[in-house]
Amino acid sequence: MAQVTIGNTVVEITRGDITKTTADVIVNAANESLSGGGGVDGAIHRVGGPSILEECRRVGHCPTGSAVMTRAGRLPAAHIVHAVAPRYTGHPHDAELLRSAYEASLQLATESQARSIAFPSLGTGAYGYPIEDGADIALRTIFDYVQAVPGLERVIVVLFSEYDYRIYESTLQALLTQ
Repeated sequence: MAQVTIGNTVVEITRGDITKTTADVIVNAANESLSGGGGVDGAIHRVGGPSILEECRRVGHCPTGSAVMTRAGRLPAAHIVHAVAPRYTGHPHDAELLRSAYEASLQLATESQARSIAFPSLGTGAYGYPIEDGADIALRTIFDYVQAVPGLERVIVVLFSEYDYRIYESTLQALLTQ
């Protein structure tokens, strides 16, 4: 585990299973239709139970770069934020959309008066965002947000693979030395 304190917020990077992470809000790497899928999305729906999909169906749709909130079903959280990252195309707009998905998630958590939020690495799985770029955007966005908006005590980035964890860890170290 690697961590840093930014203002009053502890930002932590850890390796593990996000469905077992204790936080007020867990972020789901969702698709626009909020219909469930593979990877993190599939795991969250499986572990959290059918009530999550029922709420997502009522919401109906979430545009890329945005996020919506539902209750967390059987997960160890009060809420799930379903964030939609872009499918990587290599265009500069991809970075704006990815940043926006992280910001929207943080804003929903803050508005719900959450004290903690756990993220996966948005967009870097099936959506093809390069992990190095995705880690940089994620951490910079989190740092900027918690510096500007008080309230969150803990932001956790939960990475499933050792490789992704190492990329985030080295990105964190690089950001701290700038």
